[in-house]
Amino acid sequence: MRCSATGRRWGHAVCAAGVAAACLLAGHGFVPQWPGRVGSLVETFLPWVGVAVPLLVVGGLVVRSWGGLGAGLGAGVVWVVLFGSLVVPAGGGADGLVVVQHNVSDENPDPDGTARALRGAGADLVALEELTPAALPRYAAGLGGAYPHHATDGSVGLWSRYPLRDVRPVDLRPAGLDDPGWRRGLRATAATPYGDVAVYVVHLPSVRIGAGGFRSQWRDDSARRLGRVLAAEPLERVVLAGDLNGTVDDRALSPVTGRLAAPRSGLAFSWPASLPLARIDQVLARGGTLPAVRALPATGSDHLPVLATIVFGGRS
Repeated sequence: MRCSATGRRWGHAVCAAGVAAACLLAGHGFVPQWPGRVGSLVETFLPWVGVAVPLLVVGGLVVRSWGGLGAGLGAGVVWVVLFGSLVVPAGGGADGLVVVQHNVSDENPDPDGTARALRGAGADLVALEELTPAALPRYAAGLGGAYPHHATDGSVGLWSRYPLRDVRPVDLRPAGLDDPGWRRGLRATAATPYGDVAVYVVHLPSVRIGAGGFRSQWRDDSARRLGRVLAAEPLERVVLAGDLNGTVDDRALSPVTGRLAAPRSGLAFSWPASLPLARIDQVLARGGTLPAVRALPATGSDHLPVLATIVFGGRS
């Protein structure tokens, strides 16, 4: 490829951008948290770096730069290594425990319609967050026919086809938050065909993006508390469903994600519902595998529901 001096300058720019994208993808763990927890912010939206790849490849071709083209393709290879399995459809439907996770929003104008939609998903377990005292009876009525067993604590709830026992709250209050009414975690044992499963429904504190960066201190502290609870869980089979207000790539959630398996396939961006940019609603497991996760159609919430199947092996 021959090009003018201007073309060479553009070629150098495309090459530099490609190298930067590849380095960011491969080395995101080296991005420092301070100032403003920028590392977590980058990891929250890391898959979107892939949008730059076709632009870089086309740019390399337009300015006739082998270096720019190669750098763009190199960034694409790194993206495929990190996220390629998530966009490849999973194999045939696996037989396992089907879980739906949904932050239903405390401002949801249609709890009845949301309950109908979740019931229609055909899951074995339905985990909900941001339940309000006014809306809770409507969710209970809408789900109760299909899910005879349920437990709630504070603003979180679990509906199950299978009997529940050993139900107890999980205290996730971060340091400095002394409000006893802040109850966003519960744990129950579900007697499933695959054996007893410890089921956690959680809602970690929200994060904020502002002039000071990514404000996630409370969420990070709650994640550490939850990680200690999971480490002490005696049952082999564990399911965690909840709004973690972060993605599985966010290093600040490693106390949780480091102890549980994430879905092997499916991006399933769940927030915001109007233009999903990230999956912050998670279904994770221990003692089993998750072949895939997918987002369900929108409800009256600002989050999309997500559905995952957990394969625990043979039935008990």
